[in-house]
Amino acid sequence: MLDTFEPVVRFLAQYQGDDYVKGWAELWDKGDLIDWDKGFPNPALEDTLIQRRSIIGDPMVKDAWGSQYRRKALVPGCGRGVDVLLLASFGYDAYGLEYSHSAVETCKKEESKRGGRYPIRNPEFGRGSVTFLQGDFFDDAWLDALGLLQNAFDLVYDHSFFCALDPSLRPRWALRQTQLLVPNGHLVCLEYPRHRNPSEMGPPWTASSEDYWKHLTQPGEDVFNSKNNPIDNGLVRVAHWQPDRTHENGKDASGNIQDRVAIWCRSDKTRETVCKDC
Repeated sequence: MLDTFEPVVRFLAQYQGDDYVKGWAELWDKGDLIDWDKGFPNPALEDTLIQRRSIIGDPMVKDAWGSQYRRKALVPGCGRGVDVLLLASFGYDAYGLEYSHSAVETCKKEESKRGGRYPIRNPEFGRGSVTFLQGDFFDDAWLDALGLLQNAFDLVYDHSFFCALDPSLRPRWALRQTQLLVPNGHLVCLEYPRHRNPSEMGPPWTASSEDYWKHLTQPGEDVFNSKNNPIDNGLVRVAHWQPDRTHENGKDASGNIQDRVAIWCRSDKTRETVCKDC
């Protein structure tokens, strides 16, 4: 299954540290090493938006003055943008971020050609807007271009972004999530690949549930405390489960689902305590 990534692994091996995202941009510019894209959203995201609505909330809510507004969802490293189109069909104003201009153009073509595959899911909420933009996830320039400040997104979805980044960038990835979420926002992580040998070169780099746990509870840290206790700006995992459906590459050779889905929120938000190993 993961052998299809071998050309990508070889290509990105020449990029290290902060230059790693530039390697991904060059892949998009080359256009011949991105065949792993499935062309449709992971069904686990669709199920999460339906089944975990009591946690995530509705895509449209009322502000303190009773005026209704549409909540914002972000997909960093959105690929061809299919997850963005799905989120908009549920009613979110959905944003897809890519480092490469070529990737953004691919997203726009995907919306033009296949946007009709994503009908409105709830007439009460209608369809949200779709915005694809180029920018560095770790930099605020793309936020400035949108006229947004930090902590602007109600929902952030990470499927294959965490595992696509060099592991040296994971502390910054986690810290950045805390800078993007509104105070009562949620981060949804589809954990993949959970059982790849850690010694194998990525991407995709192995991404165990423990990897997400230690980084998101202690964002920005390179050395983790022995008890993995969340620090003040850490996130709290409020739900963690095996999805009923996922892409085929999220299953083992016997067809057993290996992926997991986790929902995270700020530690200073009142939530029912959830154990680490749930």
